[in-house]
Amino acid sequence: QVQLVESGGGSVEAGGSLRLSCAASGYTTSSNCMGWFRQAPGKEREGVATIYTGGGIPYYADSVKGRFTISRDNSRNTMYLQMNSLKPEDTAMYYCALVTYRVVGPCPLPPQREYNAWGQGIQVTVSS
Repeated sequence: QVQLVESGGGSVEAGGSLRLSCAASGYTTSSNCMGWFRQAPGKEREGVATIYTGGGIPYYADSVKGRFTISRDNSRNTMYLQMNSLKPEDTAMYYCALVTYRVVGPCPLPPQREYNAWGQGIQVTVSS
């Protein structure tokens, strides 16, 4: 059973920083797409950042380039999203997601594969 558990969300003032973590377990392949997605009230879900666990460049939504950094610790099966210079428009529920089957990278945005495992989501609120 694949399990993704997010942590690190919360409330912060504009210009502040947060670091999200996603602990993954229950899958056996080592060449996957992983990513962070977000959904704000009344808006569609959007891809924020994605990474190929086999290496290569990460991908970012234009709205977060230069401010957010996705990374992964393969030894801990944990993915991170460092969010700096946060803006009120970054307020959303953030989801960790995984393509559980083996893929050949890269893992671009918009996604070209179905992310078939999702975390429960974690709230990020940025006040002005």
